[in-house]
Amino acid sequence: MSVWIEGRVAAKRRWTPGLLSLEVTAPDLAFVAGQFARLALPAPAGAKEAMIGRPYSFVNAPGAPHHEFYFNVVAEGPFSPRLAALEAGDSLWLGPRANGFFTVAETPAADALWCLATGTGLGPFLSILRTDEPWQKFARIVLVHAVRIAGDLTYRDALAGIERARSGAFSYVPIVSREPHAEALRGRIPGLIDDGTLETRAGVALTAENAHAMLCGNPAMVDDVQAVLARRGMKRHRRKEPGQITLETYW
Repeated sequence: MSVWIEGRVAAKRRWTPGLLSLEVTAPDLAFVAGQFARLALPAPAGAKEAMIGRPYSFVNAPGAPHHEFYFNVVAEGPFSPRLAALEAGDSLWLGPRANGFFTVAETPAADALWCLATGTGLGPFLSILRTDEPWQKFARIVLVHAVRIAGDLTYRDALAGIERARSGAFSYVPIVSREPHAEALRGRIPGLIDDGTLETRAGVALTAENAHAMLCGNPAMVDDVQAVLARRGMKRHRRKEPGQITLETYW
């Protein structure tokens, strides 16, 4: 246990039966918005390792009183059902260092930043958008959150707060694929980029000349969006090979 930081659950929110957020006290863990922590619990008796853990992105901004993590419960999984069973006051453990390069500092400047998320891939974007850095680097920011059913459009109050605070600079576009919803587009992110619907809704172009795209979500979305953007002359960004796409698979 010495390589782990012990934290405690401060609050739990169950958005749907399978979507939860935990707020955790762990003051010794520093991070940059967009990074992830490794959460852990003691492993079952007889396991090879003392702890079992999984990576989860921070939802809160650095410096917030509690760390927050947003996750999907995999019913047969070895970890997420146990994480979901925790209540306020229960212990859990965090790795001693945050990790990841899915940060604004790693993205080149552009007129517009497009944040494209599916499901719980929303989490790191919430952390990023709660800091000043992206607003100083990009004139316009678009957050796209795609889910299967409308009940999975979470954190609406937080997003409304960002819209109020960043009026004129921020556009939020929800997408629901499996049912109609009055406020959301219907379909999938790749198709809505390809036919121009997404840009029309956001009022911002998504091109190699004006934008950088950050992709966070399931691997199919990440692969398909990269293919669509490649037809627009956009490529993955690397430190030695600058491009217009930064990605993080999140499943």
